[in-house]
Amino acid sequence: MSPSPFLSEVSRHIWETKYRYRNGEAHDRSIADTWQRVARALAAVEQEPARWEPRFRALLDDFRFLPGGRILAGAGTAHEVTLFNCFVMGIIEDSLDGVFDALKEGALTMQQGGGVGYDFSTLRPRGSRAHRVGTIASGPVSFMRIWDAMCATLLSTGARRGAMMATLRCDHPDIEEFITAKHQPGELRHFNLSVQITDDFMQAVENDDPWPLVFPRDALADDDPGEGTVERVWSGRRDPVPCRVLRTVRARELWDRIMRATYDYAEPGVLFIDRINWLNNLAWRERITATNPCGEVPLPPYGACDLGSVNLTRFVREPFSSRAALDETAIAATVREAVRFMDNVIDASRFPLPQQAETERGCRRIGLGITGLADALILLNRRYDSEAGVAQAARIMALICHTAYRASIDLAKEKGAFPVFEREPYLDSAFVATLPADIRDGIAAHGIRNSHLTAIAPTGTISLLANNVSSGLEPVFDFAYQRRVLEADGQYREYALEDYAWRLWQQIHPGEPRPDSFVDVNDLRPADHLRMQAAIQPHVDNAISKTINVPADYPFEDFRHIYHEAWRQGLKGCTTFRPNPVTGAILQAPAEESRHCCNLEREAD
Repeated sequence: MSPSPFLSEVSRHIWETKYRYRNGEAHDRSIADTWQRVARALAAVEQEPARWEPRFRALLDDFRFLPGGRILAGAGTAHEVTLFNCFVMGIIEDSLDGVFDALKEGALTMQQGGGVGYDFSTLRPRGSRAHRVGTIASGPVSFMRIWDAMCATLLSTGARRGAMMATLRCDHPDIEEFITAKHQPGELRHFNLSVQITDDFMQAVENDDPWPLVFPRDALADDDPGEGTVERVWSGRRDPVPCRVLRTVRARELWDRIMRATYDYAEPGVLFIDRINWLNNLAWRERITATNPCGEVPLPPYGACDLGSVNLTRFVREPFSSRAALDETAIAATVREAVRFMDNVIDASRFPLPQQAETERGCRRIGLGITGLADALILLNRRYDSEAGVAQAARIMALICHTAYRASIDLAKEKGAFPVFEREPYLDSAFVATLPADIRDGIAAHGIRNSHLTAIAPTGTISLLANNVSSGLEPVFDFAYQRRVLEADGQYREYALEDYAWRLWQQIHPGEPRPDSFVDVNDLRPADHLRMQAAIQPHVDNAISKTINVPADYPFEDFRHIYHEAWRQGLKGCTTFRPNPVTGAILQAPAEESRHCCNLEREAD
């Protein structure tokens, strides 16, 4: 019998509770059975399943490639679940029927295991009157509480822990209420909040200009008070529409309120929505206003995220030595197989709603990323915050991105381009225009199978499954620590954890002190986080889930510039986490009523 791939009790526990197939009895006797089950299910959509099943099985072996958690848990089982981690839902119509139709769609999606993202900007601001019935609107935040209750109800029935993203435009009249919506313990605990930040708003912040808060004129009663009219491309609208100015605030004061809220309560995050849309490969046909719950995949209405990560720690040769190096040939081979694997997920998966199937099968978006970056850099003797470390990370992501695009072109030759592909506008899109000439020539000649190919997810749970490698592109949190993990019975159990690189160092160099390359989150400044994210972003056509951990005693005067610097450096979004009384510390298990839905206890992947 081959030795267990699990190096710690907690990794086995994650497999047992989250990914082992049980249906009255345990069908997966070992994680090797889990890998075989998934490989067989994803190969079944091929014309030659027997050819691809062993290749997909080898891809998963020894945690080299980590598919999204819904794939591991659901592929090849009898459960009626989706293999997609998350969705952005449809536009919420500003009516009672529209709200509850959207609520039902969200409930059906979450019932099958998918997290959901919503843009609530289409709902009229608090205090405005409806055209037809004359009732007074209670505003987006009030309706978000209905979603939060729905999510809590599904959780109480034993469904996967709910995860939701709510976004609101920075010019919506209820933006200040949205910013402070989670300041009370127990309020909207199943939501992440992100503000859609426009370039115009950032310019207004820099200039300390007045900032109009507006709403489409045709959705307001004729006698609602206002201060004039401006044109906006509003959520749910394709073209600019006249919007009534309901109030005016100072842009810099509003920005400071956002920064003070995230300093004190770890939310909201920000989405630089103009940059997201400008760099969208399908910008000519869709407008994005929301993301999946952790922010790594901006999506149009009814879009889905199909996630997977290359575990970089498995590709370091002769770790810690002067000859330590990445096996780039092996990484490229893994990426080519992973693209095919993830493309097959689209055909193998159920979809909670027909609109989701139509949208995802039309564009065949996937999000291939990395995990274990920080540990891999340590194995390569490079500090996370060094120029060499940042440059190495950028080279890795460029390799993965370009290999993935070439693999998708090859798939298009074999299986056809994604159905909504249009050659000229796709090649003219801002991100595709930056790709190497051979890739662009290949797209021009053959099309491409997938509209988008790269994303970096948080991978908190699957990285723990893979023997506690560092998560996504995040730095190591700590090298040895206690972590409380949620059990199947709803109780917490405490595990002693060791970081993968630290464990390996102790095996190879027992008793020797850690070298300088062993840096954790406490050794880093926010600028180090931003520099790493900015170096990788040019090779990511979706987005990056990244949390900048800030110590409790970090001065607000320094903190208030973090999001602004993220915008200046070309990022698509930014999230920070500073320990606070409401959401606790990042590896602390707070009370149920105050749990933050994106802490490390939640299955983000």
